Amino acid sequence: MMIYKHLSVGSWKLTDLVKEPRGNEFEQYLTTIESDVKQFESRKKELQSEIPVQEFENLLHSIEGIITKVSVISAYAHLKYYANTSSNEAAALVIKMEKLASDITNRLLFFDLWFKKDIDEDNAQRLIEAVPSDYKEFLTHKRLLARHTLAENEEKVISTLEVTGTGALVKIYDKMTSGFEFVMIIKRGKRLVKKMFTNKEKMLSFIRSPRFEEREASYKSLWQIYKKNSGVLGEIYQNIVIQWRDEHISMRGYNSPISVRNISNNLNDATVEVLLAVCRKNSVIFQNYFTEKAKLLGIKKLPRYHLYAPISSKVVDQKKFTYGNAAETILDTLGDFDLCFREFAEKIFNEQHVDSQIIQNKRGGAFCYTVTPKRTPYILLNFDGKTRDVSTMAHEFGHGIHSLAASDKPISVSHASLPLAETASVFAEMLLNDKLAKKMSTRERRLLLAEQIDDLYATIMRQAYFTIFEIDAHHAIAEENATIDKVSEIYLNNLKEQFGSSVNVSLDFQWEWMYIPHFYHSPFYCYAYSFGNLLALSLYQQYKAEGKSFVPRYLNILSSGGSRKPEELLKESGINISNEEFWQQGFDFVAMKIQELRKVNN
Repeated sequence: MMIYKHLSVGSWKLTDLVKEPRGNEFEQYLTTIESDVKQFESRKKELQSEIPVQEFENLLHSIEGIITKVSVISAYAHLKYYANTSSNEAAALVIKMEKLASDITNRLLFFDLWFKKDIDEDNAQRLIEAVPSDYKEFLTHKRLLARHTLAENEEKVISTLEVTGTGALVKIYDKMTSGFEFVMIIKRGKRLVKKMFTNKEKMLSFIRSPRFEEREASYKSLWQIYKKNSGVLGEIYQNIVIQWRDEHISMRGYNSPISVRNISNNLNDATVEVLLAVCRKNSVIFQNYFTEKAKLLGIKKLPRYHLYAPISSKVVDQKKFTYGNAAETILDTLGDFDLCFREFAEKIFNEQHVDSQIIQNKRGGAFCYTVTPKRTPYILLNFDGKTRDVSTMAHEFGHGIHSLAASDKPISVSHASLPLAETASVFAEMLLNDKLAKKMSTRERRLLLAEQIDDLYATIMRQAYFTIFEIDAHHAIAEENATIDKVSEIYLNNLKEQFGSSVNVSLDFQWEWMYIPHFYHSPFYCYAYSFGNLLALSLYQQYKAEGKSFVPRYLNILSSGGSRKPEELLKESGINISNEEFWQQGFDFVAMKIQELRKVNN
């Protein structure tokens, strides 16, 4: 049995995907993809309304085989690039693979368009009813998207331009922001101490420093750079928003910019509207918490610089973990819940699919990348030993477990929709928090509780208000030709609404929106975090009440991947996500946590 406590930070092993991108084997692999595509193209004549079910299934499997092969080489290129965004070789390979994927998408497009628009409804339903159950919702959703699908030539043009259009803008954004260098200027008595950072994540760890001056210096350094680059970063965003409007509203006929994401997530607009409305209504819960936190910190009103300040100023209270101890803690936590969850996580470690080191030009943050259902996912971390880094590890391994739980699903339906995709990650964090709390003194539990509530704000309320900002920003840019300064003003007003009178928001936070990569990468992504966190709170309370009997039902949700419509899948667990009362339960849990903190402090 492997001893994980001796693990150290390092890079991931990508040779499982591609051994040598400049070798003959790689070129031969590309040749097999081309051969598969040509063979599929030759079967276009089979696309008749009366097509036999078996032939239709064979076509589905053929497309999935091509997608699987393309996903492998595309994953290699992107993972190589994320580990070092300054690598021109990696960037060139990403462009090459994106062009290849775009070309193949265009050449296979005829099948997708045929099923969406050309086949009559009776025959479409005949096929949907006859195929294996995993495909039913997937195909039903395709028919739903038909009304927003364009003619084949138009779809090909959009797919082709994506690589050099929005896709190129996003890469420029990533390359710029990953290459930023920061100077923190910290006041130490009468001295000014300068600290240089070439990795944003390393510097941002100071926003949770026990030292007042380090938290403020970290934020000021961050916003100084984003303000300096606001012209380019703002213009990139403006163009992404305008392209989103032109394609999705003007050409495809979606009701609103956010409807594009909702339908992609297979969620009803009304469900998302209810979620955001309940979040907005409950902003007072966190406002009360931040008022309370100011008292705990011994200040009259909490400045935004110190939102995530630990409630102890003692450096000794800031627990540090080695990477190996963090890994052991995560594995023990998952094993206590269910042994198969531990085995899933061990598989990721054992296959060296984690990039955990902090180095210059590495992409910031953390993520879990699923290549194909049958391949172990990859996880990127920027591990610095803080308790928060252990929580991040739990979060990303939760994603990995979700992926592995659905590994028996076809690639077409293996990915859960974005809102459900955050369920396992948040659930894993909650398991970790409970485990850590059991070994803590009263003082340590007090610190952890405050950190938990900070996280609940960051992953529920903050994300909901990000989405509210996006709704307003897309309207202002696309309909009112808003300037970058106007968008920044909209963002500042958004912050003032969510914090009310509980937090003092300084003007430099108006540049914060440019720092949020989801606004650029995946518009309206962020409400998935609010959704996933509130859903996980509900599921976790069920687990606490039911114990081990809950595990099979939870595993059923994860193993469904993206094969079921979220509303229907969750109804089986007694959850009605179109009901305000369900979302309110999550905020009642938050209020309970805040009350628990008050009791610990007394």
